[in-house]
Amino acid sequence: MYLKVHRASDGSTVVAVCDAELLDRKLRQGDLVLHVSEYFYGTTPADEGDVTRALRDGNNFNLIGERVIGIAIGLGLIERSGCMMVEGVPHVQIVRV
Repeated sequence: MYLKVHRASDGSTVVAVCDAELLDRKLRQGDLVLHVSEYFYGTTPADEGDVTRALRDGNNFNLIGERVIGIAIGLGLIERSGCMMVEGVPHVQIVRV
């Protein structure tokens, strides 16, 4: 997986995580094109422990891929039914308020 934490000036974060095989791919679903870019998801490899810590500490999340979605489900952040599928790949955005 790849992990990047975006930090805003107000202290909030967006944790972006993608499964490794998805990095730099463009996924299409109808009119939607989702680019899993290095700019947004980063180039820092992350293991399950890294991702788990980031998901526990973050405010907002942008996750794509079976592996990272499985971690988020295991932590109780989401349910599978809350994911959208883009070209057969699960994707979710979570905003904590």
